[in-house]
Amino acid sequence: MFLALRELSFARSRFVLMGAVVALIAVLMVLLSGLSAGLVNDGVSGLKRLPVTSLAFQHDVSKDAAFTRSVVEDTAVATWAGQPHVAAAAPLGVSLANARTSRGLEIDFAIFGVEPSSFLNPRAAEGHGVTGPAQIAISPTAVDAGVRIGDTVTLEPSGTTLKVVGALADQNTFGHVDIGYVDLRTWQEIHAGVRPGDPVPDRVYHEITAVGVRAADGASVDLTAGDHAAGTTSMTLHASFGASPGYAAETATLQLIQAFLYAISALVVGAFFTVLTIQRRTEIAVLRAMGASTAYLLRDSLLQSLFLLTASSATGVALGVAAGAALESTPMPFALETTPIVGATLLLIVLGVAGASVAVVRITRVDPLTALGGSR
Repeated sequence: MFLALRELSFARSRFVLMGAVVALIAVLMVLLSGLSAGLVNDGVSGLKRLPVTSLAFQHDVSKDAAFTRSVVEDTAVATWAGQPHVAAAAPLGVSLANARTSRGLEIDFAIFGVEPSSFLNPRAAEGHGVTGPAQIAISPTAVDAGVRIGDTVTLEPSGTTLKVVGALADQNTFGHVDIGYVDLRTWQEIHAGVRPGDPVPDRVYHEITAVGVRAADGASVDLTAGDHAAGTTSMTLHASFGASPGYAAETATLQLIQAFLYAISALVVGAFFTVLTIQRRTEIAVLRAMGASTAYLLRDSLLQSLFLLTASSATGVALGVAAGAALESTPMPFALETTPIVGATLLLIVLGVAGASVAVVRITRVDPLTALGGSR
């Protein structure tokens, strides 16, 4: 490491320039990680907080749009509740609605219909949860948008009015829309487009979006057998995220951008050390002529690249986290999470070392005779 440190000190402007490039890549990596996590939270945070292990949708429904297309008969709830290793099963309704509050605020809601007595009905951090018809409990992000407990929310165009009775503890959004929990019968009327005072067909009260299934602790439910019995199509909770509007496209786009960023970082670091190795050809030849082994020179160069990458990445991550902390207070869907950032940083360093490794292999082809004028 002696030679590597000496060179870092002697050619510091060159290494500072390279370090700045790596640091900027690390900043971009942190911001992309935060944006990715923020978009995921904004798209499926409500689904993440459902206390279920799987959801049973309509048979053969399109899995990328199950929440908007699925219609299940409520008899499927009892069928699922009777399956082995199922601790509980409850109906769930999901639909999107435009709304206006009694104070004139326009807001969109993802209306989740649940039975007030079921395990799917969340507890409220302020006010109280849904206990009966014409009530709605909202996500705290809706409170941030200006909705207040005690407001009356009118859904358009049906004209259904709901009283805001509580606010949930954590962010609950679906497809980048704030979730509002209502009781199941109210949701069924909203979903069917029934206006207040209109007669309600009996079939309306037998249709739901999905069955929420919770497995017994430590047990695994046979989803195939349950689907066969209930005539449904099941997805695990995590798999159901792909049925949220825009989730698959957003995550695939950001993952592609991140993959290109990692590839670019490996190429940039590799190109830098390739040029550096070419410029050091004579010095390396002298060291070889003095008896330095190839393994020693390779180890020295790789340690040099690792030192540069680690220091630059740490600087870039620190700057990125500082910038991300400022972005978290804006309306932009942005969330800093430790695990993705640490994983991405380690991957950046590993790929950078891999790029440098390819470059410093040139050292093995340096002829010691070069130092003695043997190339002339």
